[in-house]
Amino acid sequence: MQSVFSGPVYVVRDNIDTDQIIPAQYLNLVPTIPDEYEKLGAYALCGLPESLYPTRYVKEGQLDSAYPIVVAGRNFGCGSSREHAPIALGSARCRVVLAESFARIFFRNCVATGELYPCEITERLCETLKTGDVVTVNLDAATVTVQQSGKVYSFKPLGDVRPVVDAGGIFNYARKSGMIPAQG
Repeated sequence: MQSVFSGPVYVVRDNIDTDQIIPAQYLNLVPTIPDEYEKLGAYALCGLPESLYPTRYVKEGQLDSAYPIVVAGRNFGCGSSREHAPIALGSARCRVVLAESFARIFFRNCVATGELYPCEITERLCETLKTGDVVTVNLDAATVTVQQSGKVYSFKPLGDVRPVVDAGGIFNYARKSGMIPAQG
């Protein structure tokens, strides 16, 4: 399994809710249908106000984001319990969200879907980094290294969450570990 992710970050602030991550009008897209899963990514974070976030997470007309890592403040993923939120980010090719804290249901949906790694950062990186800064996230070491400065930050180790996300979600993990029969 991949344990190191590098790339430019997309920086957001506190209380980014699931309506901002994937607005309600896109919830009719069914993630289990491949074409619709792809379309979900095109709308990831499109609910953010343009006045505060003039750089869009996914450029107009694109399906994927140029930002594999999202850096957030406190309470990322608050609001409704839609599992479409981590799925939309994952479809847009987000691999890691580094936030000071997560809404519990969003964190659980990240794990359950296996779409991305929800990492709780121990410092307020959303005020240190700006969108486009390049970082390397090492899941094994639980570190974030800022390419430009070489500064290293820590996040809480993923612990028991890691193998579930590595497996691609709770059902894949249960199949791989023999908790439920493998699909035939």
